[in-house]
Amino acid sequence: MFPRSFYLGLLAVCLCRAAYAGPDQWVEVRSAHFTVITDAGEKQGRHLADQFELMRWVFQTLYPKASGDPAEPIVVIAAKNQKVFEAMEPTAYLAKGQLKLGGYFSHTQEKNYILLQLEAEYEHPFAAVYHEYTHLQFMGAAAWMPLWLNEGLAEFMQNTDIHQKDVVLGQPSRDDILYLRQNRLIPLSVLFKVDAKSPYYHEEQKGSVFYAESWALTHLLVLRDRHKNTNQIGEYMNFLSHGQEPVAAAEKAFGDLQQLQGDLEGYVNRSIFTAVDMSAAAAPIDESTFTVRPLTQTEFDARRADVLCHAGRETEARALLDTILKEDPSNVQAHETMGLLELRAGHRDEARKWYEEAVKLDSTDYLAYFNFASLSMNEPPGPNDKAIEDGLRKAIELNPRFAPSYDRLASFLAMRHENLDEAHMMNLWAVQLDPSEVAYRMNSASVLMEMERYDDAVAVLRVAEKVAKNPEQVAMVQNQIDVVERIRTAHAEAESSVNAQNSAPSENPNGTSGVVTVVAEEPRKHPAAAENAPKHAAVGMIHEVVCGYPSVLEFKLDTAAGKKLSLYNNVMQSIELSAVGLVLSNPVKPCSDFEGKKAKVEFAESPDKSVDGQVIAIELMK
Repeated sequence: MFPRSFYLGLLAVCLCRAAYAGPDQWVEVRSAHFTVITDAGEKQGRHLADQFELMRWVFQTLYPKASGDPAEPIVVIAAKNQKVFEAMEPTAYLAKGQLKLGGYFSHTQEKNYILLQLEAEYEHPFAAVYHEYTHLQFMGAAAWMPLWLNEGLAEFMQNTDIHQKDVVLGQPSRDDILYLRQNRLIPLSVLFKVDAKSPYYHEEQKGSVFYAESWALTHLLVLRDRHKNTNQIGEYMNFLSHGQEPVAAAEKAFGDLQQLQGDLEGYVNRSIFTAVDMSAAAAPIDESTFTVRPLTQTEFDARRADVLCHAGRETEARALLDTILKEDPSNVQAHETMGLLELRAGHRDEARKWYEEAVKLDSTDYLAYFNFASLSMNEPPGPNDKAIEDGLRKAIELNPRFAPSYDRLASFLAMRHENLDEAHMMNLWAVQLDPSEVAYRMNSASVLMEMERYDDAVAVLRVAEKVAKNPEQVAMVQNQIDVVERIRTAHAEAESSVNAQNSAPSENPNGTSGVVTVVAEEPRKHPAAAENAPKHAAVGMIHEVVCGYPSVLEFKLDTAAGKKLSLYNNVMQSIELSAVGLVLSNPVKPCSDFEGKKAKVEFAESPDKSVDGQVIAIELMK
């Protein structure tokens, strides 16, 4: 990896793209993580799939702990000219005087669409796509990543050029540099605390300073790490992910903030900037694994109707779907999109019918099963209950990383007042997959209330209160806390009354008096091990696995030497898990999957002498 230099006065680069000749036939190219649909021919489709896989590899390489693939599929529609592109882009960009786009990114709970215009002839035509893809990669870190870093990395990554053998990242932003030279910088102690409620994020002028300065600081730190072979950005992320406050984390990772402020002010006034040039030789991308198939005009039209629906052009989408269904009444994609159109229009019964038909036509889209089941849950209990549960379990099978399916299945099980332990685990997986979603934590608290675990419910809601993104969500969480507190108090009073009545001596069959109390064991939290605590490893059989809320794991390890180790972790998701000769379930269910398994366990000594250690890593063995 070598730095590449750019001179500010010569920053304008002409990105010329030759016209793509090829058949009008649309083709679909599928790689491991992307679906590319294009009318520019198979060769171009393969090239685009390769480029997006390369972009993903860059993120996984640079930020392995913060980046991740979205649960929703990513579909790239690459139009070979402006006319075809305009037939799918949002209406707002078609108005006279609007900036012509080279790329557009649409992210919804259903799926992610990327639209590309392959004849765009200006610098970084896909900047908007790379910017939003960066946010998508860091969605899993939203609970702890500060806004300046999230936006700074997106601004940094948007000026990216992907070539056949290398990727050039972080080319300098001329507009940001000039803007910062003309305006006062935000103090870093303020910048690090900016959140979604801050005027620096919302007001136009302050917002411009915020974005520009976030880019400049990120650019400075990333390039400094590259030149000095340090990892200050990575250390900062690690401190944040472990709950440290942003300013304190910055002081630990970056040093004296006043010195950093001075460095930044000098940085924006320099005349030479560098970028990161990464060789693509190490990228594990095998184009021979890509699958290609031609699309019929009807198949593409059905896909285009779905794009129009997501782009807000519902009237055009509905007209196109009506034509498709007349020609092909069994078109599954058309049924799914009609379901989405009706759902967005508020016609829930009609939407459910469309999704039900899609399911009967053997849809392979997890959303068809999820939406059918979700909409059916509003109906009275009855024979349809099995179809609802089957639909949600099928949705999880088709996409085990889609958190709403777990959350909805948990709610369904709780509604029937059965399998509450499984409902609780479903809630845990939903929260693990999307820690930033307040609703999942609130639903989890509801299940815990059903289980009469009121203290745990309140604990979950206290965390939800911290995760809440706006005052409305905070108020909702606080209201639910009040409800739980009232129910807990009433339950405690009723239990106290019953205990008082039972405390009077009573004759048992043997003629003696006494009171029998049964206590159900629950795993308890142990104090966390220190970062520098001595580490050990042992091989043995895992037994007596117990799980508890919010994510406590405790088990015994029977070693070959005959010793029984008592081990735990308060946050089971933090355990590094691997397997040798075994295929693990997806997602892994520790309470059932670990029991009776042979494993190598790494653990740190705990200050709690009632246990042998805190689990760091588990390697399951055949």
